[in-house]
Amino acid sequence: MLEMTREAFEELVSEALDRIPPELTRVMDNVAVFVEDEPDPSDPELLGLYEGTPLTERGEWYAGVLPDRISIYMGPTLRHCATTAEVVHEVAVTVVHEVAHHFGIEDERLHELGWG
Repeated sequence: MLEMTREAFEELVSEALDRIPPELTRVMDNVAVFVEDEPDPSDPELLGLYEGTPLTERGEWYAGVLPDRISIYMGPTLRHCATTAEVVHEVAVTVVHEVAHHFGIEDERLHELGWG
């Protein structure tokens, strides 16, 4: 397994978020991004997870709720990649993938667009 410090991995996640166009980040609402060591044991190779209510499904009822949560999982990402360059790429893809879920884009469409 490729080794990387948590600090270095968190920096990659931060850099991936910084590459999202400002016109999109301006409309992101009530969402927090976290780096976690491992996903739920029921899906040990999961690289990222979006939990919440996508922007496209929010209505008048959406108020006073906890932020949506995007988790990027360090362990599976490092196990999946053989080089640091692969980690950089995979983190970027995973971040975009999970942020897209915040915007209501489903997995099938993300795969069609190459962000699967």
